[in-house]
Amino acid sequence: MKKIGIIICSRYQSCGGGKCLRALRERAGAFSIYPPDEDTELVGYSNCGGCPGGNIEYVPEEMIKNGAEAIHFATGLVVGYPPCPYIKDLKAFIESRYKVDVLVGTHPIPLKYYKEHQKLPYWEKMHMPEIASGLFHDNESIMKAYD
Repeated sequence: MKKIGIIICSRYQSCGGGKCLRALRERAGAFSIYPPDEDTELVGYSNCGGCPGGNIEYVPEEMIKNGAEAIHFATGLVVGYPPCPYIKDLKAFIESRYKVDVLVGTHPIPLKYYKEHQKLPYWEKMHMPEIASGLFHDNESIMKAYD
């Protein structure tokens, strides 16, 4: 069984996690790396604590104590406006300090957000397709289902 934690952007701290949990069940978006026949368990769900990520210093430790083998940054950090400018730094910090894999993304990018972000100059400048590579393989019909 693969145990994971999810960290969301503080701007969305009241998010119920429905799209993330659905994608985990469906093995969609960044969760497609987990085989459908492999059980998964969500062992932690928290927000980053607000810019520049105050909860990043201790939330991963709690998740790991609960068995987390990987931590996912929620898709909202990628497609919120503006995208999180600290993604690379937060990922590097957690991986260095806690020796756990951090994957950028959870549910597929909603198509309506994807189309809008592609028009804006920061999308390529921030290298989003490389940072969140697990989110750039879903076809448009799957992305539309997450609008």
